[in-house]
Amino acid sequence: MNQWLFAALLLSAGLLSAQPGEPFVLWDSSKALPKAAEAPLLSDVQFHVIKKREPEVDGYDWLHGVAIVRHKGVLYASWGHNRGLENTMGEVVQGSRSRDGGRTWSAVEMIAPGNAKSAASHGVFLSHKGTLWAFLCRFTGKYEGVSTEAYVLDERRDRWVSRGIVAREGFWPLAEPVKMANGSWLMAGASIAGTNPGAVAVSRGDDLSKWDVSVIPQMPDAKMWGETAAIVDGKEVTAIVRYGAKPLALASSSQDYGRTWTVNRESNLPMATSKPYAGTLSTGQRYLICTTTADSGARRSPLTIAVSRPGDKYFSKVYRIRDAVRPGEADTKPASLSYPYAVEYDGKLYVAYSVGHLGGNRNSAELAIIPVSGLKAE
Repeated sequence: MNQWLFAALLLSAGLLSAQPGEPFVLWDSSKALPKAAEAPLLSDVQFHVIKKREPEVDGYDWLHGVAIVRHKGVLYASWGHNRGLENTMGEVVQGSRSRDGGRTWSAVEMIAPGNAKSAASHGVFLSHKGTLWAFLCRFTGKYEGVSTEAYVLDERRDRWVSRGIVAREGFWPLAEPVKMANGSWLMAGASIAGTNPGAVAVSRGDDLSKWDVSVIPQMPDAKMWGETAAIVDGKEVTAIVRYGAKPLALASSSQDYGRTWTVNRESNLPMATSKPYAGTLSTGQRYLICTTTADSGARRSPLTIAVSRPGDKYFSKVYRIRDAVRPGEADTKPASLSYPYAVEYDGKLYVAYSVGHLGGNRNSAELAIIPVSGLKAE
């Protein structure tokens, strides 16, 4: 079959959003994408420190991959922690709790310790049917033997308990699972194996103990680090994937609840080579958090949020959440702002992310609380 005819058939079936060779449309091309200085800075945002990097106190040099959730009125945060280098043996997952909406945080607690055979690293939360779940990365060497391990909070004894490995194929969970219309859950992540493609994991109905990994096909010879964000809209899922070759978002679509995907291809939206986070607000607006401005390139600042109009598929407005230097900070060295994670409660978007000044992801964990009413798009 002629490739153009084949593409037309795919387009009519909803499996492509553009002809071959054209970019995947994420940004409304009728709008000019702003440079960093042109994107408006959000006002009325609360900032709080979840965990300060303080190796002189606790011995941990590396911190990354903050996740956050509200469960029974309490905010829980988690992150990967290592006394040594990133993603090496000895890595663990630790966390903290807030009972005052994120203003103050409890002492650090252990969620997933390492052991003689494997290490643990950052992942995601889900509060479901009265149980708090954590889906975390487990690995046996630097980027080797990656899988997803589930933990649940035993609230009677107030401790985290492993439920074992629930997803394999190199799957590293990166975004809170989203319930789909067919009753299954979709969890965006990456397949850290071989060429490191983007991937999602799909549950078997409401069973959170078994997940099937769906790898997103790559472009030929693509250099990437496939950390994936996903937006679910009925049976259609849009994946936004970190590129490695250039500061540009890759994208793919699925028309069967994330089971199969079109080939990842370049989009029309610049994005730093960092983990993105995406979803849909209660207003019906799609959002994407990363660094997406016309002139930021690979720089991990400012931290931005792109939003669509309610019900639209394309982003059309970019706001700055936080600049590399925030007024009033003691450290005036520009910070790297990366690996966002977001959840919405009671009209506010809680965005947790890494703040680093030293390189090597030697970060602190910070929280920005954003009124959703301020995220308007023309």
